[in-house]
Amino acid sequence: MSVLLRTPRLVLRTVTEDDLDEVVALDNDPCVMRYINGGHPVSRDEVRAGSLRRLRGPGFWAAEERATGAWLGWFALEPTAERGVVELGYRLRRSAWGRGYATEGAQALIGAGFRESGVRRVTAQTMTVNAGSRRVLEKCGLAYVRTFFGQWPEVIEGSEHGDVEYVLTRESWAAGRAAAHTGE
Repeated sequence: MSVLLRTPRLVLRTVTEDDLDEVVALDNDPCVMRYINGGHPVSRDEVRAGSLRRLRGPGFWAAEERATGAWLGWFALEPTAERGVVELGYRLRRSAWGRGYATEGAQALIGAGFRESGVRRVTAQTMTVNAGSRRVLEKCGLAYVRTFFGQWPEVIEGSEHGDVEYVLTRESWAAGRAAAHTGE
């Protein structure tokens, strides 16, 4: 198991086969999955072949609480087809919601991506009605770019409002850090 980074409260490490039970529980929480698949249950085999397999690929990291080692969920800076562009993602258990973990983990990954991995642009998408994720993206410095209406295999509540895309460039990230250091 490889640790990517540590924040004051999190450890982000590679996802392993041993995370299967945690991913099954996460993917079967209707509240966690509300904006993903409408909260419908998925089988252990579906999680193993789908979610876990994807999470074991490049750009995905399991998140643990640093103080206790408790498994909280996952974060991603998933490479896209465009060189230097990654898509930010995260999924956390409900017990981790509202505690700043999503912002802390996402900011740490974004910083590592821009500083160490040659990332030029971070993108993210969520449902328009997912106010919690939109707040996290904005706290991380991503800016709203557009609302769009994709073709999804399943219509879920709120999808009639579309999805939103957010973006943060390396230059904007650096300018934001410089402004924070000068107190502007």
